[in-house]
Amino acid sequence: MWGPWGPLSGAVGGMVPMGPSLWGSGSQISRCPEPGVQGRGAQGSTMDPEISIMLQCPSPKGLAETEVQAELSPAYDRRQLPGGQAWIDAVWEARCSHSPWLFNGSKFRLHSAQLDGGSLTFRLGLTCYKDFLGTNRAGMARHLQQQGQQDFGDSQAYLAEPLGVGAMAVVGDVPEESIRLEDLPRQMVVKEIFTSILREIRDEVNLPLPTLSQPVLLGIARNQTSAGRASAEFYVRCSLTSEQVKQRYEIGGPEAQESTGIIFIKREDVLTLEQTGEMWRELCPSAKGAVRLYTLVQGGGQ
Repeated sequence: MWGPWGPLSGAVGGMVPMGPSLWGSGSQISRCPEPGVQGRGAQGSTMDPEISIMLQCPSPKGLAETEVQAELSPAYDRRQLPGGQAWIDAVWEARCSHSPWLFNGSKFRLHSAQLDGGSLTFRLGLTCYKDFLGTNRAGMARHLQQQGQQDFGDSQAYLAEPLGVGAMAVVGDVPEESIRLEDLPRQMVVKEIFTSILREIRDEVNLPLPTLSQPVLLGIARNQTSAGRASAEFYVRCSLTSEQVKQRYEIGGPEAQESTGIIFIKREDVLTLEQTGEMWRELCPSAKGAVRLYTLVQGGGQ
């Protein structure tokens, strides 16, 4: 997130309903995917093995909500591996016995994304938190990736792949487990993806929504520690001073427990963070993805 004092470093977030990394949710790669279809395996090469870039917005201004659309289809859901559901059920039962407060919520599944001129289309299916724990976050994730590559030429085919940042738009009184993609208005889905990051910043950093600018999308980063789970990374400006942000953070918001501290970094230092400091190694993968994309997309201007 950017204020008159420079960017904020840290991590806000989760998944659909999920969150960003602070400042929206950024990084340098030795090679970027070609513009156009950005899908399976189009992850680029990286210096840091924890992250890769799936898609980089072509403009230093990023992409506004009006330049993004969603294509929803059951064809973009996770492929079912014979016998795989029993494993997912076992993982879920084990996690719930250890953490009984867990609940299984619906998530948007990112199949791929396509840049066409100055617009971006998210291709989305549905998945759930239970499937995420049993695939992307499970010990057999590597095996699932190998099997997906072998069966479909798609290493992510059997993985839940919930899109980081964004929130489920539940239609009327339809139970969450009964949500169908055809019930979800496409532009409402896009709006949820963009506004959810503002809610995460509000709830985790305790910054009022009127002090935050409309988010712009920088691109999509992959967290390789979660078998390549994708996260949309945004740029958000804040009108408060660093001291005001610090004071509000110390007061705490509804989700204050989601972070352990806050620091402020000069913009010029952010642009070389991956190459120079100890701080890079302390960042979680989603924050690294945010820093890298910020450096790639906006490092040359602003």
